[in-house]
Amino acid sequence: MPKPSPSYFKRLGALVAIDDAASRPTRPILESYSGAEMATIPVGTAEDLELAVARARAAQGAWGDRPVAERAKVLNTFAELVHINADSLMDIAQAETGKARIYAQEEVLDVAMTARFYAQNGPKMLADRKVPGMLPGATDVRVTYQPKGVVGVISPWNYPLTLAVSDAVAALLAGNGVVIKPDSNTPYCALALAELLYQAGLPRELYAVVPGAGSVVGQAIVATTDYVMFTGSSATGATLASQAGARLIGFSAELGGKNPMIITRNADIDKAVAGAARACYSNSGQLCISIERIYVDRAISDEFTAKFAQHVKDMTLAATYDFSADMGSLVSAQQVEAIDAHVTDAVAKGAKVLAGGRRRADLGPFFYEPTVLADVTDQMECFGDETFGPLVSLYPVDSTDEAIKLANDTDYGLNASIFAGSDAEAQKIADQINAGTVNINEGYAAAWGSTAAPMGGMGISGMGRRHGEEGLLKYCESKTIATQRFIGLDGIRGIPQSVYLKVTPALIKSLKFLPGR
Repeated sequence: MPKPSPSYFKRLGALVAIDDAASRPTRPILESYSGAEMATIPVGTAEDLELAVARARAAQGAWGDRPVAERAKVLNTFAELVHINADSLMDIAQAETGKARIYAQEEVLDVAMTARFYAQNGPKMLADRKVPGMLPGATDVRVTYQPKGVVGVISPWNYPLTLAVSDAVAALLAGNGVVIKPDSNTPYCALALAELLYQAGLPRELYAVVPGAGSVVGQAIVATTDYVMFTGSSATGATLASQAGARLIGFSAELGGKNPMIITRNADIDKAVAGAARACYSNSGQLCISIERIYVDRAISDEFTAKFAQHVKDMTLAATYDFSADMGSLVSAQQVEAIDAHVTDAVAKGAKVLAGGRRRADLGPFFYEPTVLADVTDQMECFGDETFGPLVSLYPVDSTDEAIKLANDTDYGLNASIFAGSDAEAQKIADQINAGTVNINEGYAAAWGSTAAPMGGMGISGMGRRHGEEGLLKYCESKTIATQRFIGLDGIRGIPQSVYLKVTPALIKSLKFLPGR
């Protein structure tokens, strides 16, 4: 079974932003399929992070001064290099996470798409723009954008390619430097992308990878950078947001979700079954936007349940670096324990296992079957808590209104999915769902892959957005430059101030008749 070679790890390891890395304590990096050690990674310190930030800050000025078209050229080249090196990137993503190759490919394509989107569209978004001034003809107003400085990215293990760089490319295009702390389980994915960014022409100091513990390196990022982008749990996000707020720096986060799917009585059942399987078990369910709750109209619930359960039972689980598997392993023993705890708790309290529900140590140490539960109640942990694994609960409902009410009965609000008899029906439902993204006829990819549109969560599922114009301009400071001509606030030459003060209110009121006022 092929996997990244020791020489590949050695080459990437040389890119860590840690001086004297060879003399530092190391952490083993395991292949998720086998649990065997593939490589080690130096463990960074707060001082390493602070030095990386200082170097990024020193290099950022010149980078920010470069024309945005030149920065965009680097990202375009990077996108092409990602395509060229797709196989090795998929290998490293599979090795570190255990995901099936189809979802490793999904990551690689997303990285290239996001970089290309910002390279092609970002320069226009960052261009100076004129806006209506206070007094037409007399007030000229221009809005400009300048980089924040150094952006800190704290990325997770579940999508270690996408989430290491999809935010970083926007920050880089905006003229910032980036310092990233990847998850300790998946540092080589971030380093693989760093290698390609450097090959594309990015100065090395501007994308610095510092592996290490979140309690050490992550805390140093919040303490030293000018903006923090975090992807992870809602609890950790709330803590980091508070710390960023204390420093009065910007903060953005994509956090947890307990994402619902609604299937109406006139939906295409076979289409919904296939869509639900992708939505629930992509990346072995270890995806913030994956579906964990399915509300299906009672009129079709028996047929949907039977077909869905059988579909899940027929899925292929395998430890393979090709496209033959529908689902791979989980990332670690900790994840296996967390999923099994939710299943065990639910079954003990009366839930019924319709498919899966077992560890698969015969396939590898971190394998767990895709699982479907019925008869889940609010007394069970998996009812309202995010599982973040291959587990979904089915809930028959008597009406679409009931489904909408139950879908919104959560503190989360990240993603949702709808399968209905028509797009028009689904659109009406989508308008009533409290989530940052809602997918129709799809689980998550339609919204996520639409990089021109903002992506993020409501409620405890996050703050701020990635993708689109919002995902770029958040890394900028906007500046308003207003030039006043002819008429001053103190009056008009030749007109007595007493007269000017009397006519000013009428003049201001008349502006309502002008477009844009």
